[in-house]
Formats: sequence, structure tokens, C-alpha cells
Amino acid sequence: MLNAGSGPGTARRIARMVDQQGWEEVRFDIDPHVGPDVVGSVIEIGRSFEPQSFDGVWSSHVLEHLYAHEVFPTLCQFRQVLKLDGFALIMSPDIEAVAHFIVEHGIAAVAYNSPAGPIRPLDMLYGHSRAIEDGHLYMAHRTGFTTERLGNLLLMAGFATVSVTTENFEVCALALMPDADGVTIQRTLLETGFNFQEASV
Repeated sequence: MLNAGSGPGTARRIARMVDQQGWEEVRFDIDPHVGPDVVGSVIEIGRSFEPQSFDGVWSSHVLEHLYAHEVFPTLCQFRQVLKLDGFALIMSPDIEAVAHFIVEHGIAAVAYNSPAGPIRPLDMLYGHSRAIEDGHLYMAHRTGFTTERLGNLLLMAGFATVSVTTENFEVCALALMPDADGVTIQRTLLETGFNFQEASV
């Protein structure tokens, strides 16, 4: 399992699945200070790994840090490093949900609390303010996603089947390679809290 843009930790949200499958997690990040297994940018992930190297790609809140024109080629590289029966699981802030929250509560209201502290619409739109203030400029957000945009980009990138859902200000996309067992993958992900049973495609 490639943890693309891992940050300082492991892929905790799917740790159960990784353990069940007996996979090794490879942490990949642009910041050498977070101790990744491999240092590099996700926009050049194809240079770091051979084609068809991974059963799965996990990318949690990474794509929004790219410029809009960098997203499609990055998704193509995700597909390139996946085995033919693999899948990608991708999360990003849900810009549509953020917009609704701003209309109802204002841009300065706290949407939820995270381990990093209170999260406001500005943090979800433009990047975590405290992290950027502390000098981590690569944490700024440069693009955004709705279910429709992320789903369409994944289909354009060549994934065979794409399911997208949204919950708690987050767009979640499951992108399957041509030989992937979608039923089994969805069932396993359901056990870890990801429900794609009624997701849009």
C-alpha cells in the first residue's frame, strides 16, 4: 500500500485493511522531516516507483495542495503504479460542503475540531492556517474538489470504475483498476468505515 503524501503518520484510517491483507505500507512524502520511507513529490511519483508496484494507493488530503493542472497527471501516475487488480482511495476537502457551511454559519465559524486544533472554512479552502503560519508553506491549498470533479478526473485518468461519496466536509473516492474485485474491496473498506455501497459513479 502506497501512502502517497503520508505526512508524519501511517494510514491509520485503513490500518485494519492493510493488516488483514498482509500489506506493507510505504510512506511517501515531500518533507524529509516526517521520516517517510521515500522522499518525493506526488507529481513525480512515477519516477520513484516501477509500474504496477502496489496493490493500493492511499492519498488523504494531498491533492488539494497541488495546482489544478497538476492533479490529472498525478492521478495518471497513481494508476501507473497500481497493479491491474489494485485500487486508489483518495480523500480531499469537499468544497461544496464548505460553501454550504459558509452560507449558513459564516467563514470564521469552527466547523469541527481536529488533533491540529479547531478547523474553520478558511482552513479547508486554503490550508491549515497555523501550519502555514509556522512556515510549512507546502501545506497551502491550491485547488479544490467536489464529488463530480474528483470522480471525472479519475475516470479521465483511466480508472475502470470510480465511486465517490461525501461526509463530514470530505470527498472520498474509490478508483478501481480493470481487474479489481470491487465487491470485495468495498466490503473490506466498509469494515474500516468507508461506505461506497450507494456512492455516485
